[in-house]
Parts: sequence; C-alpha cells; structure tokens
Amino acid sequence: MTRTRQFIQLKTELPGPKSRELIARREASMPAGYGKATSIAVRRAHGALVEDVDGNMLIDFAGGIGVLNVGHTPREVVEAIRTQAEALLHVCGLVATTEPHVQLAEKLNAIAPIGSAKKAMIANTGAEAVEQAVQIARAATGRPAIVAFEGAYHGRTLLTQTLTSKYALFKKGFGPFAPEIYRAQFPYLYRTAIGTNLTDAQKLELVWEAFERFLVAHVMPEHVAAVIIEPVQGEGGFIPTPIEFMRRLRKVCTRYGILLIADEVQSGFARTGRMFAIEHFDIEPDMITMAKSMAAGMPIAATVGRAEIMDKVHLGGMGGTYSGNPVACAAALQAIALIERDDLCARAAHLGDVACMRLKQMQERFALIGDVRGLGAMLAIEFVEDRASRRPIAPEKTVAIVQDIARNGVLSIRCGLYSNGLRFLFPLVISEAQLHEGLDVVEEAIERASA
Repeated sequence: MTRTRQFIQLKTELPGPKSRELIARREASMPAGYGKATSIAVRRAHGALVEDVDGNMLIDFAGGIGVLNVGHTPREVVEAIRTQAEALLHVCGLVATTEPHVQLAEKLNAIAPIGSAKKAMIANTGAEAVEQAVQIARAATGRPAIVAFEGAYHGRTLLTQTLTSKYALFKKGFGPFAPEIYRAQFPYLYRTAIGTNLTDAQKLELVWEAFERFLVAHVMPEHVAAVIIEPVQGEGGFIPTPIEFMRRLRKVCTRYGILLIADEVQSGFARTGRMFAIEHFDIEPDMITMAKSMAAGMPIAATVGRAEIMDKVHLGGMGGTYSGNPVACAAALQAIALIERDDLCARAAHLGDVACMRLKQMQERFALIGDVRGLGAMLAIEFVEDRASRRPIAPEKTVAIVQDIARNGVLSIRCGLYSNGLRFLFPLVISEAQLHEGLDVVEEAIERASA
C-alpha cells in the first residue's frame, strides 16, 4: 500500500525526460566504468530534499555518500564560500599561508579525540588522507607493512585500492597492486560461524584467534608500521567494529609499536552520534583520516595525528597543489561550527534510534531482511535469500530495489561485501516527518521485492 506523500512531489515518472537526456549525454562523454546508483539528474537541493531537472522533489537518503551531514546548501556554509571566494580562491599552501588553512588545522586538532599534542595535514580526498597516513606511519616507524581488513574500503588510488577489500567491483583488472599490504579477518559476526549456536562473544574469540595467527603466519608485528581500520565499516556493509576487538587491537598496537589509524572518512563528523566514531570505543588512535562531511560538499580531507608522529616526515615530503584551499577550508570551518551549534551528534543518535526502530519492524515483516545494524545514524540492512543460510541476494536484486526506491522519490545506495546491503546516510538535518516518508518508500519497495 502506497502511503500519502507530503514532501515527495512527482511531476513525471522517474527518471524524467530531462534526466534521461542528461544521463545520455553523461554516458556519451564519460567512461562506461563510472557507475551511478540512479538515473536521476539533480538541479538543486536544500536540507534533505533534492529537486531533479524535471522539477520532481525527492528525499535524499544517500547524502552524497556521507558528505552532507549538515544537509544540502546550508545557508551559513554557502555564505562562507561566497565571502572567501570573493577574497581569495587559491594561493597554494606550498607557496604562502592563509588564515582559513591554519584555522582549520587548529580546529581539527582541537576536536580530534587524541589526547596528546596533535598536528593536521589538510588534503583533498579521503583516499589522499589515507595515503598520507600510510606515508607518515612508514616514515615514523621505519617499517614497511600495513595491515587492513576484509571488507575494508579506503579509496581508489593504487595504494588505497590495494587496502580496499572488495575485489570484483573495485580492483578487477587494475593490478599489480602496492606491496607490503596484509589483510586480516574483520569481525563481521553476522557471517562468522553461520549455522552454529555460538554467541557473538564466542564468535569474536574465533576472529581474534585468527588475528593472532595472522601475526605469525602472514606478517610479524615488528614488521608492521600501522593497522588501519574503520570504526564502522562503510562500503563493507556498515558493520560496527565490536568494542572488545577494537580495544584488543589498540593493546596489540601499543605492545609492538604499531600505529593505529582510524579511517573516519565516512563515519566522522557526527554521523554515528559522536564527532568521530572512535569515541564510542574509549580508546585513542594514533592518526585519524577524515573527509566527506567535513565541508558540506566541498572537496577536502585531512590526516590528524599525534604531533611527534606527524613531524617524522622530512621537510618537503608532504604537500599538494590544492592542499588547504581557502574556499574549502572556509566551508569546513562553517560546517563544523554548524555540527557543534546544532548538536548534530545528539541529533544523529536520535534519528538513528527512530530509523533503526522502523528498520527492525520491517525486518519482522520481511524475511528478505537478514540483518539491521549500524551506529547512530549510520545504518544498513542486509538482504538475504533465506535467514537460515544467510545466503546473500544477488547484486542485481539489490540494484533493482535501489532503482525501485528511486522511481518512487528517494535517493539511496547499496553497500556490503556481497553488494546485498542498503545503507542510510540521510542528512542529519532531515525532519522526522521526512525521515518517515522516505522509510515508507523503502518499506514499499522491499514489500514489492518480497512478493
């Protein structure tokens, strides 16, 4: 049954004729490998609402893949961009210094949950922030090896693509990959020891035992510069790292002089109910990588770490033409100010509770939903063919659900190691009425897929 819509306004079928025309131009002018979740072409957006080129109004549950925690086009950020652009667009931090660049570094150092003195290196993308963290770790420790996890996503450059786990979608045909990258089992407890009666605590012990074997069979700890981990796996399926696993990992890293890098590119800036997800674990990483929602849609990223580590790189070993772009820095400063002013951390926790309750109600209705999980407002559902075997549905079935949701006025994207998940990254400024209306559309699509 289709419920009454208050915010979604459809004047044409989706995608509409102007969207189809622009998509055709895109496909003619851009590479075939450049994927897209929907065939919607957007003209403008504000808050959690998006207007397409045909005049249809949609609700955004993708948030630019986690970029729009403060919503589309927040007035204060737009004004900060305009003011800074009128004064200075670019000078390059390798040539001269600007106030917004320094001010942003100071702000990131102040909010990063690392207790000692910190320094920040501003970059342009999450992948670049991760590459910086790896370079710094190797320079600081004199060791070559980096440990990443199954299901991880860290970027699309050669090094970060090597760190990324999902092969067929992100790595096929692009090898050979970077050396000295080692991959450990991630505590994906929903898929650990399927068919047994083990508790999650028992499953975690199995995964931890595998990690201890890994440090003998695959790489010795004295060879490892850093372990990089997402506090909540993003592309891997929105899987929160179990607290006990993270705490043990911190202890192992401390014991062997290994640096712990928290990749917060998707989970940072209030998404999980804290400014950074690592704050849920009561441990401190040595470095944090961040990007996405840092600047409300402007391309910017950063690596923040303990000062004595960050200073190990030789003079001239770090930098980039657009690093510290003053317009992007001004946007980031204002976006962070909005997160703090409007307490979007508390808002994320509340919206996450509301959405999670609805998703669990859907899980009770539809056997297609095998799992509901996440942290704060970073949520996902995992689709399965049957709950006993937990066999993932085929990727094309997930795509069909995403497209059905889009045809009915909600932008969404999939996730998961098996491409069988649906992730929720709605802007944290979304109203509860908009959230429920979007979830109505999701529920109706799942109902049709279950028929």
